[in-house]
Order: sequence, then C-alpha cells, then structure tokens
Amino acid sequence: METIEIIGYNRANLGKKNSKKLREEGNVPCVVYGGNEQIHFHSPMILFRDLVYTPGANFVKLNIEGIEKDAILQDIQFHPVSEVILHADFLELQENKKIRMDIPVKIIGDSPGVQQGGKILIRIRKLSLMAYPKNMPSFVEVDISELQLGKSVSVETLLNDQYEILNSPLVSVVSVNVPRVKIEVEEEDEEGEEGEEGAEGAEGAETKEGSSAEGEKKDSSDSKEDSKN
Repeated sequence: METIEIIGYNRANLGKKNSKKLREEGNVPCVVYGGNEQIHFHSPMILFRDLVYTPGANFVKLNIEGIEKDAILQDIQFHPVSEVILHADFLELQENKKIRMDIPVKIIGDSPGVQQGGKILIRIRKLSLMAYPKNMPSFVEVDISELQLGKSVSVETLLNDQYEILNSPLVSVVSVNVPRVKIEVEEEDEEGEEGEEGAEGAEGAETKEGSSAEGEKKDSSDSKEDSKN
C-alpha cells in the first residue's frame, strides 16, 4: 500500500481559540494516538490533498519535528459549509494489532454478460476490512471473467485468509444487469406466443361451433322430412 508523508509540528497550546487560529493560517489541528503516547500537532492543509481527496487507501508516515510514526487516518472532520478540514485523527500502527480500513474495490476481467449486452453495476465501491498492517491490501480484486448476464458477485465469494471483510456476506458487490430493451423484447415475444395460442384456440372453437351448427341444421331437415311422410 502507498504511504503518504505528513509533516507536523507540536502544538504549544490547545483549545478552540488556538485551533481556530491554526485553521486561519492554513493548518489542520491533529492528534495521533494508539501508541505509547498521544501527540497533538498541526500540519499544513495542503499536505492532506493526496491523502483525503483520493479514492484509494493509504498508510501515513507522520514526521512530527523529527519523530516518525506509521499511522492511518482514523477520522477527519470537515466544516459543513466551506468543507475546510477542521480536525484530523491518526491511529499509530502496531505490527501485532489489527486495524480497520475502507479499501476500494478493483474490477478485473471481462464479463461474458457484458458481451451479451449487459451493463456492469458496481454496488459497493469500498469494503470494510480488518487485518494486520502488513496484510492490508491496497484494493480488493473482484474477478468478473465468469459473471453471466443477470448475475452478481457477493461478499462471501471474496473471502481471504489475509484479511476479514466486515460487510455482510450476502451483500452484492457488482452485478451485470439485463438491459431494459432486452426485457421488453422478451415480454413482447411472450405476449406474441400467448396471442398465437389464443388465436388457435379461437379457430378451434369456431370450427367446433360450425360443425355443431351444421349438425343441428341437418337434424332439423331430417325431422321435417319425417313429418311429411
């Protein structure tokens, strides 16, 4: 997994007033915890660009005035209107402790369902994983090379010994949807077949009714001849 470096500086003062001043100067108030000590620091907001505004997942190398720590971004707060970063929490990594991260899904292979006119629909773009830092992947591969039209790939088919997927096993990750045009054509074909069957039945009924009418007419004629005799 790619690592992003964040350079930080220890905070001399804490509190809302100091945090507001840091933001006005283009910095982000931060804290890192999970190790032997908790450190409050601030970092230039521009350094968060490649960490926050990206679809991928990354580890973080914190460099706080020469002290380096491996971490992940645990939580981040944004202003509801301006979307400026208000605060960032980092979790220090420990080799013997599992971590939870949201990892993007990567689709690989060519689906035969797509070749038949289907459309790929990615239902989940990130999966929640639990793993040791060394086993955490950059992305979760979803192979659709055997995915047929109208079928889907669920979480339970992606199980791996290196990490645990926290999403429900029954959740669909990606599917190949049947085009609406194809559905309409199939419905029209079914209606056509039903119409033909109905027409055949009607013709049979008419033939039967005609035969009955002719039989009744003949019986009537025979009766008249008998009465004359």
